[in-house]
Amino acid sequence: MQLPKKLKEFSFLPFIAPWLIGYLCLFLGPLLASFYLSFTNFDGLNMPENIGFENYTRLISDPSLYASLKVTFTFAFFNLGIGTFLAILFALLLNTDIKGRSIFRTLLYIPTVVPLVASSVTWIWIFKKLHEPSMLSDANLALPALIIISMWSLGNPMLIYLAGLQNIPQSLYEAADIDTASDLQKLWHITLPSLSPVILFNVVIGIIQVFQYFVPAYVMTSGGPKNSTLFYSLYIYQKAFEDFEMGYASALAWVLFLIILFFTWLAFRLVPRN
Repeated sequence: MQLPKKLKEFSFLPFIAPWLIGYLCLFLGPLLASFYLSFTNFDGLNMPENIGFENYTRLISDPSLYASLKVTFTFAFFNLGIGTFLAILFALLLNTDIKGRSIFRTLLYIPTVVPLVASSVTWIWIFKKLHEPSMLSDANLALPALIIISMWSLGNPMLIYLAGLQNIPQSLYEAADIDTASDLQKLWHITLPSLSPVILFNVVIGIIQVFQYFVPAYVMTSGGPKNSTLFYSLYIYQKAFEDFEMGYASALAWVLFLIILFFTWLAFRLVPRN
């Protein structure tokens, strides 16, 4: 039995229905709901009360918001800067013909598959053993400690850089050898320009991740001491699920979306692409 021609045009719908239902229920629906709730006073229990732009005007005079932005931007600056440099450096080293190369690649990648909660608990124990009292209980050292811990997961960008390095045509280096170019000149004029699309990809992914940094800060410090590790995403969580200010938390989330959107656009503008 053949389907009518008009029905055949929609025969693909049953096949994409699982994805479509998941997209509507788990992504688009919550997205639109949070936008609506950002204009309401909502505690998660009672009906939302429409308050217009009050949540957004409240942002201007919220000292905890500015504290969370300071922490998040500081973390993002060091994490992206140091992390990008180290990931490229390790990729360059592991792209050479060194003894035990596969072992080193495995050792650098293994930390990325360890669950964040498990690794965070492990780092709490390590810091207690290394320094008494723990660095995590010192307002001046807690954030640097989390920046150090964030270097634990360099395996993913390092692996992507390594794949990018292996995709660079060897003929470019052979031509540079004929022109007696030094290793530094080849790095600056061949490797990095050829790697620029990969750098852009990792930077954009890094921007999205650092501005949503949550699990280690929540498990290890809960934003303390003295709000020294109060990350923006952690502040959203506190407002939504501890203070039950869902409307204000939704407004904070949309501001975070705009911040990530701006810096992603900035990365596309600043990072050269071949």
